[in-house]
Amino acid sequence: MLNFMRMMNNISRSQAVYRHSKISADDLQSCHYAFALAICGEPGRSQEELAQELCVNKSTVARNLNYLEEKGYISRQSLPNDKRQFSVFPTEKMLSVLPEIKAASIEWITLLSEDIPKDELEIFDSVLMRMQEKARNIIKKQEENK
Repeated sequence: MLNFMRMMNNISRSQAVYRHSKISADDLQSCHYAFALAICGEPGRSQEELAQELCVNKSTVARNLNYLEEKGYISRQSLPNDKRQFSVFPTEKMLSVLPEIKAASIEWITLLSEDIPKDELEIFDSVLMRMQEKARNIIKKQEENK
């Protein structure tokens, strides 16, 4: 299983390099693509919701959102019921680069899976989804026990 985790990390890092070479926005790094997809996929999410969705801690979200806001990719609005919490929205600049991010992601998946039979990919996808759900539940329980 340790081999599996190393391979998944290598695939993820390779994807980051591939997508970065395909996207024209020089001021976006590979870590920002997941934020772009999450923010554009559901505008108005809170920073906490983004942390849960992306499986990163709140300080990582805050740091990346600060960068994205500074570069003009997002805007934040404080929530009416809690001025310390913010909803995050994509700007036109983010929306203009989103098609490139999506296209590079689709190209990557296509290249990776082109020689693998569909039934094997479906099984693999099912197993990964179950593992992802377990991982999220483990972290959720860990957070609850703090």
